[in-house]
Amino acid sequence: MFTGIVTAIGTIRRLTPIGAGQDMRVAIATPPGWLEGVAIGASICCSGCCLTVVTLAEDLFEVEISAESLSRTTLGAWAEGTRINLERSLRMGDEMGGHVVSGHVDGVAEILSVFPENGSHRWTFRLPQGLSRFVAEKGSITVDGVSLTVNAADDTTFGVNLIPHTTEVTALGTLRPGGRVNIEIDMLARYVARLRQFEGAGA
Repeated sequence: MFTGIVTAIGTIRRLTPIGAGQDMRVAIATPPGWLEGVAIGASICCSGCCLTVVTLAEDLFEVEISAESLSRTTLGAWAEGTRINLERSLRMGDEMGGHVVSGHVDGVAEILSVFPENGSHRWTFRLPQGLSRFVAEKGSITVDGVSLTVNAADDTTFGVNLIPHTTEVTALGTLRPGGRVNIEIDMLARYVARLRQFEGAGA
């Protein structure tokens, strides 16, 4: 589990096709010391997708990504030099600074616009079909692994405000309109929708 509070920006160093070229092994460089205490088999949230560490070196780790994940997330568009958001898995007793994030991507959204709004920037995204019912104003959403508050939502889009600090310490600042991002809906919204599905059903 994660919180959506990015703690480092990683850089894609190497992509190697595996599994008859359908899957991918990816080497990701990290800031010095960030991997201290990480072990083989650990989970790291990489731009919103929970991936398993398969090899470790100093300030670099490797993950393997299945064809399914490559096709359903933005990970298939990674290239050498791509900067990505990183978060290590939550430990018992850690501060919950964002919200509960699983690292399971629900869909890919398109960035429609970015414009200044007072001291922040308003970002507007087009949601993939079927996710709008899980996104509500003042609710939480994860965008490329970053926990954000929804400030506007309609049938097809949602908007968030990013303060300068967020764009400086995450890879979101490298994105532009037309770009695509991984979206994870709020886990609470998922379960509320599931419960409502059975409203009126017999006990």
